[in-house]
Amino acid sequence: MKFDAVKDRLIAEAEQAGIAEYEVYFMESTGVNAETLKDEISSFSSGVGGGVCFRCIVDGHMGSASTELLTEEEMRALVRRAVDHARYIESDEKAILFAGSERYATPSVPVASSADAAELKALALSLQRKVYAASPYVADGTQTAAFAEEIRMELLNSHGLRLSGQGTVKGVYVQAVVQKDGESSDAFDFTLESEGAALDALPVSTVAEALSKLDAKEIESGKYDVIISGKEMRSLLSAFSSVFSAKNAQMGLSLLKGKEGEPIAAEGVTLVDDPMREGCPMQTAFDGEGVATYRKNVIENGVLKTLLYDLATADKAGVATTANGQRLSYAEPVSIRPYSFYLAAGMIGEEELKQRLGNGLYITEFKGLHAGCNAVTGDFSIESAGYVVRNGKCCEAVKSFTVAGNFFDLLREVEALSECVKFGIPSGFTCFGSPDVLLRNMSIAGK
Repeated sequence: MKFDAVKDRLIAEAEQAGIAEYEVYFMESTGVNAETLKDEISSFSSGVGGGVCFRCIVDGHMGSASTELLTEEEMRALVRRAVDHARYIESDEKAILFAGSERYATPSVPVASSADAAELKALALSLQRKVYAASPYVADGTQTAAFAEEIRMELLNSHGLRLSGQGTVKGVYVQAVVQKDGESSDAFDFTLESEGAALDALPVSTVAEALSKLDAKEIESGKYDVIISGKEMRSLLSAFSSVFSAKNAQMGLSLLKGKEGEPIAAEGVTLVDDPMREGCPMQTAFDGEGVATYRKNVIENGVLKTLLYDLATADKAGVATTANGQRLSYAEPVSIRPYSFYLAAGMIGEEELKQRLGNGLYITEFKGLHAGCNAVTGDFSIESAGYVVRNGKCCEAVKSFTVAGNFFDLLREVEALSECVKFGIPSGFTCFGSPDVLLRNMSIAGK
């Protein structure tokens, strides 16, 4: 069945069952990925997946059921399963189906070129050849890949709401492994088509980074002034992003409960959530509940302005939803997630920031980050690597040291941020970003 026929059948079944309030949500994803190893394609995948979710309110409770089998018989069964789910579910959350926002923004993302399988394979192999040509020390284990993914979704409900949207991300990555005198190191980097970066530069710069890590030394334990690179700071933000969820706060799983309107960070820290960020390939005008999305400062000049809400948590708190009720797939329930979630840029260039640091460490790598972070307490202890900074200049590489601290303390202790925000690869409509961040007196456990 085509989705138009699926919608019509589900609406007819709902009306026949006497269901006054219902919602139909459809999501389809298309993905192509080509990876290399040595001088050949090591893996290739191409597929289309998706399905439909039917939600309804019965006796004040929300029931839902989903399927990827889009047949007439399955549509009848889908409605029955959702009704049964509503009758047996136990939840104190108010069941809400959204009637619609006054206006919805129009995504400004540039149209991506088609994800041709042969083109992606050729691109991945071309990058692999350029990586090996960049240095005689490039070793086996080096990988390159070209990928593309498109998400399309539609939402309609009994209140007359009709919405549709899509997002496409396309790019490449390089994992360069180098070996010299029995020692090896690696480096990873990527670029997205929407960023307009030159793909030719990616192999050379990634190999150069891997080479710079060779002969890395260990450092003594102690207190160090540090700069955390934007790439690693965005990873740290990702690991602790759940603390900004209103649901976690209401469940007592975030120390930010009751802190809205209070200073929680240094005055220069602003944390932005922007579903329509310019240049981001995954923009969305509405969340998984049909609410119009919008740009918001979660932290503004150090003050926590708002947590992230969906309809249920906003109703419980007596506030308006922030339109962060996302769906990771058609089969997943609504969950609170940010969009382009990033620390706003500062006013200092990256080299000037190192000059301001003076002497210390430039941290460029966190290992096993999620395993070393406790999102409830904010504590973290992470194996790290980077470079010694002397007189504002990066010097020798250092490895195998552990950075320990607390995320909430870190936010309060930010001294300065660089002027360039570095974003990661989007996962669905969620993407994290950060500039380089200068901090003083961090605990470092070395040799």
